[in-house]
Amino acid sequence: MLNAAQNYSLEEMDRQSLIHPATSIADHLKNGPTIIAGGSGVRVKDRHGRELIDCGAGLWCVNIGFGRAELGETAAQAMRDLGYYHTFGSHSNEPIIRLADRVLTLFREKANAGHLSKVFFGTSGSDANDTNFKLVRYYNNLLGRPQKKKVISRLGSYHGLTYAAGSLTGIAAFHKAFDLPIEGVLHTSCPHFYRFAEKGEDEEAFTARMVRDLEALIAREGAETIAAFIAEPIMGTGGVFLPPKGYFERVQELLAEHDILFIADEVITGFGRTGSWFATGLFDLKPDIVTLAKGITSAYFPLSASVISEKIWEVLRDASPEMGPLMHGFTYSGHPVGGAVALANLDIMEREGLIENSAAMGAYLRDQLRERLADNPFVGDVRGAGLMVAVEYVADKEARRFFDAQTQPHRIISRKVLEEGVSVRALPYGEITSFSPPLCITRSEIDEVVERFTRGLERAMPELRQLAE
Repeated sequence: MLNAAQNYSLEEMDRQSLIHPATSIADHLKNGPTIIAGGSGVRVKDRHGRELIDCGAGLWCVNIGFGRAELGETAAQAMRDLGYYHTFGSHSNEPIIRLADRVLTLFREKANAGHLSKVFFGTSGSDANDTNFKLVRYYNNLLGRPQKKKVISRLGSYHGLTYAAGSLTGIAAFHKAFDLPIEGVLHTSCPHFYRFAEKGEDEEAFTARMVRDLEALIAREGAETIAAFIAEPIMGTGGVFLPPKGYFERVQELLAEHDILFIADEVITGFGRTGSWFATGLFDLKPDIVTLAKGITSAYFPLSASVISEKIWEVLRDASPEMGPLMHGFTYSGHPVGGAVALANLDIMEREGLIENSAAMGAYLRDQLRERLADNPFVGDVRGAGLMVAVEYVADKEARRFFDAQTQPHRIISRKVLEEGVSVRALPYGEITSFSPPLCITRSEIDEVVERFTRGLERAMPELRQLAE
């Protein structure tokens, strides 16, 4: 088999061997893979030497940029010291202890979230949200409230693709033929003002309607059955939807009124993506649980975290003598190499001022896109926070008439832009492309991105005009 494989191209070997996530099997078998061979800063190269500016930072995650040898050296030393040990049964290791303390310190000092108390580690944002799903049920069972189990998410949200997390995700494409969402997961309205505001409705009125929708859902189901509400502070994969004015303030009041836990999913927004260390601080949130992944290691090592409040911790601690061990965890929970890589990653972020750079360069990117695209009849909205930016397309800007969802104009645009040497993501919940480059991007690199993006968009215009008719 090995000898036969040696006669294949690498592309053909991929076709014969791999199942790719979130990929059309038919398209992949027809067109084959794009094989990335290396990267430096905001740029990657495929194995044929073609260079791309990656305005996705992988999947919103390579915050410090590609090719940072320091992290490889850190990982190598950590593997020499202790390549692996588990954290079951009170076992621990120094890197993961120091990382937990550092994460809590950052939340306390940078996000005014001193109520967050303990950290549980996993390997992906998906498994972290599955952990959260289990924890809120465990918490209510310990309190003698076995009926308080349901979790409310939002349409357009993305919380991962494992069984519970995939159910929490509010994008139908991820549910198709998987028998998702599971029982006990509910979805309330998507609070995206630009697209879903009614005619004549201002932002405050829109927020009020979104909160009424949530309140009505709680009333229909019964607050005594609702365990938690989960939300991305800025909805990433859905389309970089910023919360409308007053949204989280009103939502948090409603949750507190009904004793419903608040889970803030900061898998994308955490560690500088929004120009703040955490969107928890940016929006003055007081979550009971925060989900982290991606930027915690800049994806140089698979690591995630569920950060829980003192309120939840006290219930777990006080029930422990009677309940026995907390019977949840993974083989790789608290991996020492992941802890070491994360600490080195955070050192780079702090030393190089990447959170501040995200704020400054994100504002510059939005300004440049708005200036260059102001006269384009199909660009409806440019928005974002920090280096989490999106462009949303419309068939008719004046009437705010959207494209037929089946036409997928944003995918045409992303292909044309890719041909210009820039990778932007066509998102799955609307006609939107996202820009989330590494936080080390410079002003001149943004100029290059905007120039190439504008050229690609111009090349897509004939097709867009046909689709808009």
